[in-house]
Amino acid sequence: MGLFSFLNKELAIDLGTANTLILHNDKVVVDEPSIIAIDRDSGEVKAVGRKALMMHGKTHEHIKTIRPLKDGVIADFQSTEKMLREFIKMTGSKSFFMPPSLKMVICIPSGITEVEERAVRDSAEQSGAKEVRMIHEPMAAAIGIGIDVLDANGNLIIDIGGGTSEIAVLALGGIVANKSVKTAGDEFNYDIQEHMRIKHNIAIGETTAEQIKINVGSAIEDLENPPEEYEVYGRDLLLGIPKSVKVNHREIAQALNQSISKIEAAVINVLAQTPPELSSDILKTVIYLAGGGSLLRGLDKRLSKKVELAVHVAEDPLKSVARGTAIALRNFDKFPFLIK
Repeated sequence: MGLFSFLNKELAIDLGTANTLILHNDKVVVDEPSIIAIDRDSGEVKAVGRKALMMHGKTHEHIKTIRPLKDGVIADFQSTEKMLREFIKMTGSKSFFMPPSLKMVICIPSGITEVEERAVRDSAEQSGAKEVRMIHEPMAAAIGIGIDVLDANGNLIIDIGGGTSEIAVLALGGIVANKSVKTAGDEFNYDIQEHMRIKHNIAIGETTAEQIKINVGSAIEDLENPPEEYEVYGRDLLLGIPKSVKVNHREIAQALNQSISKIEAAVINVLAQTPPELSSDILKTVIYLAGGGSLLRGLDKRLSKKVELAVHVAEDPLKSVARGTAIALRNFDKFPFLIK
């Protein structure tokens, strides 16, 4: 380590719709929800991450909570910049007389436009980055899982995040076929909210929908080890008073069926685009699932049955993309697929 190494700081950032992870020296130093609470009058940041999430849906007229990323891309540039600044402060290792020079690798959706890509870069630079490169999420997920992405053998990766589901066939350090669909964790939460409104006549917020998904969420109705019923608290839509009901995994599976079908269709679409030689590679290996959405009970079995291929959930799928981004950071000038 050089004499002035403390003046340089390298960060790998998984800037997700639902959560942001930052790795420094291969260690997760920030793992927070992508949300910020701001004073409406002064614009002052009141909280970010978990503290802001605790305020979500409970604020008064002087404070607003913002999820600045939508469908995997930046929807609110200023809020993203402020949130990213606060997250970078959480990484520590501050210099007493001058801020460190930041070098970043940030993962982005594979279906991102040039304008959206520029917004990510600008947010990073406004947050203090001196050098920024980007990597597509499926590529980062594959690297994080441990796949040799520079190899000639093809691999199919499905990364289900908060805002988008990224499906891509990778080979020789590039994306051969891919599709990005805006059906992922947030859409699942919306489906659950609608289900509770229609079937149980109860209004719930995003945070409660997320808890239902975690506790009894399922992609199939017949689970080997089903979770116990989960008690949900919300507001009765007829009487306007607080109300509680119990839900089970079967009804949540029914609620999520349509959205999961969209992901299945996207996977089939990518397989149809795949060159025959790479199709044979995928047949010999497995389809890899990454991202928080892959933790949905029975999703691997449902996808496997649909495409008639083996499907494997990555170890610690929530951090696969972040780990891959950190490896890309260590190989900043070696990986040809890093976007300058």
